[in-house]
Amino acid sequence: MKKAFYLSTCSTCVRILKDINHEFELQDIKINPVTAEQLDEMYTHTSSYEALFSKRAQKYKSMGLKEQNLQEVDFKKLLLQEYTFLKRPVFLVDNTIFVGNSKKVIDSLNTYLSDE
Repeated sequence: MKKAFYLSTCSTCVRILKDINHEFELQDIKINPVTAEQLDEMYTHTSSYEALFSKRAQKYKSMGLKEQNLQEVDFKKLLLQEYTFLKRPVFLVDNTIFVGNSKKVIDSLNTYLSDE
């Protein structure tokens, strides 16, 4: 399985998808939000909802979440409530997950895909 969770209005997500030379099942999380089951599947690969959570989202600061002591259950709840909290893009390839848009993550994804 090759699935990408992304935001079509995010220029970084669009650029990364263009640069990857592989076909993915795409899910625009603004149009089709991540389900609890999908989030739980991502969690099985990361063992952390916090690892899937973007602390760079504008709502993180505007909601005063930075000052709160958030726990895993809080991160899960927020991820299901608001699509902007998902660190994106998220690529699920077989039983491996790649979360975010850092150069290191994208390089790891490209290496993994070239080794297939």
